[in-house]
Amino acid sequence: MPFRIRVHPCSSVVKMPLPDLIEITPLDRPVHAEVTVPGSKSITNRALILAALGDGEVTLESALWSEDTQIMVECLRKLGFTVNVTPDLEEFCNRTITVGGLGGKIPNAGTAEKPLELFVGNSGTAARFLVALVCLGNGVYRLSGVPRMHERPQAPLFQALRQLGYRINSPNDKLPAILHGAGPRPGACQVSIEESSQFASALLMCSLVAGWHVEIVGENVEESPYVYMTREMCSYFYWSRKRSRQPERGMKGGVYPVDPDSSSGSYFLAAGWLASSPAQDEPQPVSVARWPVLGAGFQIDTNFLNYRVLPETISRKTNLGDSIMTLMMMASFADHSVKFTDLGHLRVQECDRVSALRAELTKCGAKVVEEGDTLTLHPSPLHGAEIETYNDHRMAMCFATLGLKVPGIQIRNPACVKKTFPNFFQKFAVPPPHGLGATILDVKTGRKLAVEDLFAD
Repeated sequence: MPFRIRVHPCSSVVKMPLPDLIEITPLDRPVHAEVTVPGSKSITNRALILAALGDGEVTLESALWSEDTQIMVECLRKLGFTVNVTPDLEEFCNRTITVGGLGGKIPNAGTAEKPLELFVGNSGTAARFLVALVCLGNGVYRLSGVPRMHERPQAPLFQALRQLGYRINSPNDKLPAILHGAGPRPGACQVSIEESSQFASALLMCSLVAGWHVEIVGENVEESPYVYMTREMCSYFYWSRKRSRQPERGMKGGVYPVDPDSSSGSYFLAAGWLASSPAQDEPQPVSVARWPVLGAGFQIDTNFLNYRVLPETISRKTNLGDSIMTLMMMASFADHSVKFTDLGHLRVQECDRVSALRAELTKCGAKVVEEGDTLTLHPSPLHGAEIETYNDHRMAMCFATLGLKVPGIQIRNPACVKKTFPNFFQKFAVPPPHGLGATILDVKTGRKLAVEDLFAD
């Protein structure tokens, strides 16, 4: 990789990029802080699609501004939507985003000879949601991403759209794929969410203007947290317009506030718990600003607050979402074994997270047993290790959190956090009460990294 410098957007200081290998120094005392975290990726990318499908301008407040959401914005712009982005004064990695909805119309399209190219990186939400969206256009589109995105499943979504009469060309039912938009075509389809609930979410959002009847099969649909999130957001944006006798009450423009990402907040809650002394009974030494009220939001990871004391079994289907990975960083310190179940979805995300978690925790001395889609962690002393992140933002953030407790944890490719949380390591290093005050070292030089050196882009 060629040498490069850049100017950090928060200052005029010319600085180096985030090093390829960093070491997290454990906290030497309990920490008390209230940290802001960026908006939810899941909510932001759903809100962008729903806003584009709506009528008139919708303004998203506190929307996440990271690699995944920037990819979605750029794709919407290529499709012909007007999307304006302005800074957020409270959180640097948030933005205020205004989208001009066109009532289900997709302005731009390509031809069979020259499809309109949309690059989705490794963003599962962008890939799945845009596949359904472009079917509402009139023309030809080609969606592609990074190599890992080309390995991730798409078949259930493609099959459902074919049931609705849309033509999709893909030799292995994965990306890259050619999609032939034919406009809204009312009809019925069935989709499985065994591999990803994003398939159903993509169809449900577009069904609002396409007139599709979507039957969802697979896991218990009523207990699927991300399908619930999608339905609730659809209701917020469109319920009045579609179902009320007063359609003028529908959301023809308006303001939609995006909650902080609960998965991202889990690292800071866990950091406070790990740094606490055994005798300390304060339930929440580190808090997250604007944390959704338990039971009032639609992020399953809001429930993370309930897990300072680990139960014997925790399910990825019914108890937590991605923050279940954060709890695995705490499990070796419990006084009993902890079984993490229903982890199948983790295998088809940014990496095979089940295998990756087992491998990297084992490096640190953890006693881990992998059986099918279950990981069992037994109490064990841990030590430092060089952690491979597999270019997975959540692997990097999880093991960085472990490094606040265990000496010698080194994180390879820490910049992969740019996918959802570009200023994550800055939040670690900023002194309390707005950060954790952690020391982070450049392993190659041994130099303590300044806060301005820790932004990932």
